[in-house]
Amino acid sequence: MRAECFGQSRPEEGRQQTLNQDAFVIGRQPIPWMALCDGAGNAQSVAKRALGLLELRVGETSLGQLLVEETWVRWARSLDSALLGGSEATLVAAGVVGQQVIGVAAGDSRAYLVPFEGPVRLLTGSAAKARLGSGETAPAVFRDTLAPRDVLLLASDGAWTPLGTAGLERAVRSVVTRPFADLPSAVLDEASRRGRADDMTVVALRLMRASG
Repeated sequence: MRAECFGQSRPEEGRQQTLNQDAFVIGRQPIPWMALCDGAGNAQSVAKRALGLLELRVGETSLGQLLVEETWVRWARSLDSALLGGSEATLVAAGVVGQQVIGVAAGDSRAYLVPFEGPVRLLTGSAAKARLGSGETAPAVFRDTLAPRDVLLLASDGAWTPLGTAGLERAVRSVVTRPFADLPSAVLDEASRRGRADDMTVVALRLMRASG
């Protein structure tokens, strides 16, 4: 299987890109993985700091440990402690091992699975609202199976709130015949048309069968 992963982030209407409170990261090693944070307070710097710390932890972890739920919980709790006393941030992160999806969420950023056929599924419905840096984070781990051409989507509240689940699914399916790199911008375009009252970020991943 070959993983494709792309993301895009846009600031709130009228706000400079440098003041965007969201940030995201896409990793290729040791597995395909992605994460986003939505910061508050000194927002962009705290989101980027949290993602930088997460990137270090992923890089230090063995392949076998990446499928252990406690690994993802431990990462989220360590980020909660690292940000304690400063600005707070949401977190949603996910990785793919083979066709197995595993991830973690804290706060109101979300993960969705949009199957090539079938209804969209919210993977982070059990996530608590407490953000990283609050000292009260209760990380929620999620797992699922990603079939070829299914889409795993991470979204900050600025992206998913104006769309809702049905609108998000329509936006994803509207670009099914276009390059996958167009998907994040298509979702954000649709969310913007409904009123961009917050920074918005989408990161999308899908598996494709290797050719040849």
